[in-house]
Amino acid sequence: MALRRVVTLDALGTLVALERPAPLLAAELRARGGQCNERQAGDAIAEEIAYYRAHLDTGADAASLARLREGCAAVLGDALRRAGATLGGLGLAQLLEALLAALRFEPYPEVPAALRSLRTAGHRLVVVSNWDVSLHEMLRRSGLDALVDAAISSAEAGAAKPSPAIFRRALELVGGQAGDGLHAGDSLEHDVAGARAAGLRPVLIARGGRPAEAPAGLDVIASLAELPALAA
Repeated sequence: MALRRVVTLDALGTLVALERPAPLLAAELRARGGQCNERQAGDAIAEEIAYYRAHLDTGADAASLARLREGCAAVLGDALRRAGATLGGLGLAQLLEALLAALRFEPYPEVPAALRSLRTAGHRLVVVSNWDVSLHEMLRRSGLDALVDAAISSAEAGAAKPSPAIFRRALELVGGQAGDGLHAGDSLEHDVAGARAAGLRPVLIARGGRPAEAPAGLDVIASLAELPALAA
C-alpha cells in the first residue's frame, strides 16, 4: 500500500504509561536485603527522575547509556539514604538492577489496535520521544516495536522536543514530508509546539479532558483510538 502520510507519536503519556514505581522499587530493594518503605522509595525515585530528565540526552549509545544509568543509580542510592532507607551491603550494581526492575512501561489498552488501524490505512508511524537510546528497548519489551515503522529518541537525534530538528529526523527515517504529517502527543509545550514548528499538524492526547489552556482550533482527543479518524 502506498504511503498516505507520516504519523509521529510521543511515547510516555501517549503510547505507554509508567506503572507507579515507588511500591515496585521498595519491593525490589527489600528482595535484595534492603529496608525501604514506599514513602522513602517515592522520595528517592523523584530525585532520580529529576536527574534522569536533566541528563537523558547523554545516553545516545550503549556505552553512554551505561554511564547514564550508573549516574541514576548513584543519585537513587544517595536519595534513599537521606530518606532513611537502610541499604546494608547493596552496591551500585544492585541498586541499578532494582531501579530498572521498578520502571515498568505498559501500553494503554487502545494503543495496539489504533496503531494497527493507522498502518492498515497506509500511514507510516514513527515514535518521537525525549528519551535515551533505550527507547527502542522499551518498545520491544512492550510489544509496540512491531506496530511502528521507526523510532527516534532525543539522545540519538541530538535534539529534544520541541525542537523541530527531532521531527525532521523522524520524517527522514520513513521518507515523509512535514506538510502532510501529523503528530500526536500529550504535551502542549513539547508536542504541540514542536509539531507546529516542524510543519506537522498537532493532535493533543488529553486523557483527563481538554485542558483549559489548549488553544482554539487544536485537535484534542481522549485516547489514541480517536487518531485513525483524524488521520484519514
